[in-house]
Amino acid sequence: MVQTSVGNEQHKRLHPHKFTLWVAMASMIMMFAGLTSAFIVKSSLTGWRTIELPRVFWVSTAFILVSSITIQMAVKAFKGREMQRYRTLMGVTFVLGVAFVVCQIMGFSELWNQNVRFKGSSGAGQFFYAIAGLHALHVIGGMVALLIMVVRSLAGKTKLYSAVPVEVMSIYWHFVDLLWLYLLIFFIIVG
Repeated sequence: MVQTSVGNEQHKRLHPHKFTLWVAMASMIMMFAGLTSAFIVKSSLTGWRTIELPRVFWVSTAFILVSSITIQMAVKAFKGREMQRYRTLMGVTFVLGVAFVVCQIMGFSELWNQNVRFKGSSGAGQFFYAIAGLHALHVIGGMVALLIMVVRSLAGKTKLYSAVPVEVMSIYWHFVDLLWLYLLIFFIIVG
């Protein structure tokens, strides 16, 4: 009876890695909230130029939304110890992440060709590149972690079936997905 109670108590606690991730995500939310708030304040200045988002950003959005589904399916496969399915789904998630980044690069290139630059008379380009660039860094960081997890799973390095690393990766990936949706909607509304 005592053993079961202790086991249940430990199961209810938030794993330290998850707690650390939640704290990190809270700080990222504050950073992006501050940047988007500054964007709103600065957009009322004379000479501000609105940004027309390239259509390729919608394609990138589809890629990152689908990748959230595949990583969640990977978590389920890992917990069910379906390792081949887990490897495949993590690989697909990584490829979708690459597709997202490629579409983002195409979108930035299109904006550059429309003369939306980091330097110039309007601060819109500066804010847009800073905000979207910081998001891109978070996505690339997530892709590095995904790649490490895929390589480890292919190398047979998954001997302990602790789902915590997979869950942490999934939470983070969902976070960058939701963050992109927020930024996309923000730039559509505020411009």
